[in-house]
Amino acid sequence: MTAPQSSQALRWFAAAIVLANGFFPALWILATSFKNEVELTAKPITWWPENPVLTNYIAAFKDQPLPVYLMNSAIVALLSMALSLFVATLAAYAIARLRLKHRQLILTTIIAVSMFPLVTLMVPLFEIMRGLDLLNSYWALVFPYTVLNLPVCTLVLVSFFQEIPRDLENAAMIDGCTRLGALWRVVVPLAAPGVFTAGTLAFVNAWDEFLLSLSMNSAVAYRTLPVGIQMYQGEYAFPWPTISAALVIGLVPVVIVILLFQERVVSGLTAGGLKG
Repeated sequence: MTAPQSSQALRWFAAAIVLANGFFPALWILATSFKNEVELTAKPITWWPENPVLTNYIAAFKDQPLPVYLMNSAIVALLSMALSLFVATLAAYAIARLRLKHRQLILTTIIAVSMFPLVTLMVPLFEIMRGLDLLNSYWALVFPYTVLNLPVCTLVLVSFFQEIPRDLENAAMIDGCTRLGALWRVVVPLAAPGVFTAGTLAFVNAWDEFLLSLSMNSAVAYRTLPVGIQMYQGEYAFPWPTISAALVIGLVPVVIVILLFQERVVSGLTAGGLKG
């Protein structure tokens, strides 16, 4: 095998590993959601249900208030995404455009903060939310998720704002726009791929988060989907088909978001990688 052929084979092998790692768990959960308990524990293992059933999806809605969990996750994810984008846009614009002292130190600090493990922030975040009397509310998750998403959103937007010519803003300000008006009317629309990329990352991170949600909101009325799915298991019973059905339902909003904004997110990630 020649060097180019071996290089191509290696790339295909790496792509196959990434594809299997990304899609196999999702396909396995999907298959499990259509199996009954007998088929799930049967040997040899059946990779796809021989007699698909929909009872697991019915049970997912009957055994737990799944619509409440979905609504709570959507509210928290959308609010935190909007707040993250608003604050990150202002911060990224200031870093990219204003003559700040120690600009590189600011960027380094943002990167360093984003690397803190969530578990190390649990106690201080909990104490802050308790001190503000925000436990068992949407804001008990919206504010922490915003803080956690700000570093990555800011870094993504900085790379895009730096590539937009200053002359466009100057022209808008000559026509009567304020600096903030030029930001929202000129810079943000031109940086749309970066905005969609940052927003999608913020939404998915908030939708999937479990540890903070478990700690901040113990009331059923404010449980998000990851915590709600944990409630399906009993002390001695683990209804994996029902849990899998709930997981599939929970994946649907994320898949819809990614499909809707796929082109913009991919172009944003690619452009951000080239510019960074």
